[in-house]
Amino acid sequence: MFDLTLGTAVYLSCGTTDCRRSFNGLAAMVKHNFQLDPYSKAMFVFCNRNRRIIKILQWDGSGFWLFIKRLDQGNFNWPMTKDEVKKVSTKELSWLLQGLSLEQKRAFKERHPNIVL
Repeated sequence: MFDLTLGTAVYLSCGTTDCRRSFNGLAAMVKHNFQLDPYSKAMFVFCNRNRRIIKILQWDGSGFWLFIKRLDQGNFNWPMTKDEVKKVSTKELSWLLQGLSLEQKRAFKERHPNIVL
């Protein structure tokens, strides 16, 4: 199932991806282009050229899940740096899927307090 738990790493394939690719093509892209393990506890997120379709590839231990979201109107605020993979938080992925930018100026920064109890 779609796993947005805190331990899940999320990698964005910046720029555009041919979204005609399916499980094997996207897994090969993760392995060869980005030197990452497609079978790891991670989500790999891809966006097409007109930024209206997002695909998310995720391994659950027994097989791949492929989640697809296509917008009716508008487009995603997708980072367009070519040939780059960017690690983001699950919160930032949630923002992208809601049509927001990765850089939310008013969002609270995640931090770990150095408080001794």
